[in-house]
Amino acid sequence: MVKLDPSAPSAEEHAKRALTKWRYLQWRDTTTSTTTLGLRIEGIMMEDGSIRRDFRRVQSLSQVTETLLNFTGSQPETLKAYRSRLLTLNKALKSSPFFRTHEVIGSSLLFVHDCDKANVWMIDFGKTTPLPDSRELQHNVSWVEGSKEDGYLIGLTSLISSLTQALGTASCRQRDGCRAEKPVT
Repeated sequence: MVKLDPSAPSAEEHAKRALTKWRYLQWRDTTTSTTTLGLRIEGIMMEDGSIRRDFRRVQSLSQVTETLLNFTGSQPETLKAYRSRLLTLNKALKSSPFFRTHEVIGSSLLFVHDCDKANVWMIDFGKTTPLPDSRELQHNVSWVEGSKEDGYLIGLTSLISSLTQALGTASCRQRDGCRAEKPVT
C-alpha cells in the first residue's frame, strides 16, 4: 500500500507500520474497478505469450472495454462468443439454487480464445461457502460487511456491458470509413 500510495495508510497505521489484511483488501478494491464496476482484471496472457498484470489504473467501463479490445485483437467473433457465453452464464446463475445459497468470494472468470473459438469459465471456488441458514442471496447487491452479499451479478453485468461496447467498437473499426482512433464512450 505504501509503495503505491504513501498517503493511503492512516496515521495509526503509519505509526504501527502495519495494517490488517482486511484493510488492505478494502483499500485495493478502491484503487481498481472493483468498487465501481464489481470486477477487476488481474492478468492477461497475450497472443505473443507476454503476460500483463498491471491493471490498477483500469477503473472505468471504457478502460475495461479498451482492455478487452486489446486482449481480443478487436476480433468481433471473439467478442461475440465471450458476450454470448456470459449472457448464458448470467441466465444460469439467476436460476441456480446453488448460486442463491452460496457466497461466492474470490472466484474468477477465465477467458480463453484462439483464432477459431472463444469461451469463458468460472474458476477458483476455494472461498465459496454455503449460507449457514435458509436465506438466499441476490448477488446483485453491493457488498457490505456481514451481509454475505457478494455483488457477483453486478460485476457480470458490467462485464457484459463492456463486451457489448467492445463489440460495437470492433465492428465499427472493421467497416470502411470508421477510424480506429474512435474513442469508446
